[in-house]
Amino acid sequence: MVVVLKQKVRDEEIQALVEQLESYGVKTSIMEGVDCKVIGLLGDTSLINKEEIENNEIVEKVMRVSEPYKKANRKFHPKDSVYQIGGHTIGGKKLAIIAGPCSVESEEQIIEVARLVKKSGAHFLRGGAFKPRSSPYSFQGLGDEGLDLLLKAKAEVGLGIVSELMSIRHLERFERDVDIIQVGARNMQNFDLLKELGKIRKPILLKRGLSNTLEEWLMAAEYIMAGGNEQVILCERGIRTFETFTRNTCDISAVPAIKRLSHLPILVDPSHSAGMRFMVESLSLAAIAAGADGIIVEVHNNPTKALCDGQQSIWPDQFDEIVNKIKAIAPIVGREV
Repeated sequence: MVVVLKQKVRDEEIQALVEQLESYGVKTSIMEGVDCKVIGLLGDTSLINKEEIENNEIVEKVMRVSEPYKKANRKFHPKDSVYQIGGHTIGGKKLAIIAGPCSVESEEQIIEVARLVKKSGAHFLRGGAFKPRSSPYSFQGLGDEGLDLLLKAKAEVGLGIVSELMSIRHLERFERDVDIIQVGARNMQNFDLLKELGKIRKPILLKRGLSNTLEEWLMAAEYIMAGGNEQVILCERGIRTFETFTRNTCDISAVPAIKRLSHLPILVDPSHSAGMRFMVESLSLAAIAAGADGIIVEVHNNPTKALCDGQQSIWPDQFDEIVNKIKAIAPIVGREV
């Protein structure tokens, strides 16, 4: 349930209403709406008399939220969520650019890529230390050594780190050293992991599962937010369809759909979406045009020799060209890089 308040309401009046609502055994959360304040109610609201609350002089209207996700719901939180992370913004007018290799392979590789993507305009460095692979014989990442190398790159270049957490047993290290913790598609419904991420205060980049609906995706975000961590960033990374030409199908329609359903920022991963280098630019520009809050792109200094996903990784000069084109189209859609 959501209680929308009238404009210019005094704090003491709001507090009196909050106490009345909480007497029903629900939790309340006060948010700033576009033109007014909103009180969100969490818990069993079946005993609350909607008409009685609407008769309160400070109440504009009361809406029941039928969707199972509450905290992630735009009705619950009308304004777009905007996060300040390491001096950069995710959400709002600013576009976020995250780039780097699929996996950290060596100190030389990750530092060189970090320098190049920063020069082109990246705000964060992505890099996998622990790599989930379909085959047990494929390169699985450098593990803790990979995180050490990401920290070296951060120290030398100054970009915040985005890396994927695979297991709860690594959570303490990720909470300490990683700026944005990524939850991969395969772990989107790893509810034990999501619950633990709800207990920390680090931004979480939550990728959509291979075959998950928008509601299932938002419910995964709800698991994290229900635990108290409301810094969730969604990422569309392509879904599995009947099409076999591409690795996955990039669901561009998810961007405006999520913008209608939720206040959470949404990024697009054009690399995993198609699995093909030549499509990355087109999908990146399409994502920005559709209203995405940024992109996360795989960039390698030598994709032909990459140990992981080389076929979808772009060269640094290609990334530079993409960023320049994003800068050109951003003002058209009311954004800036």
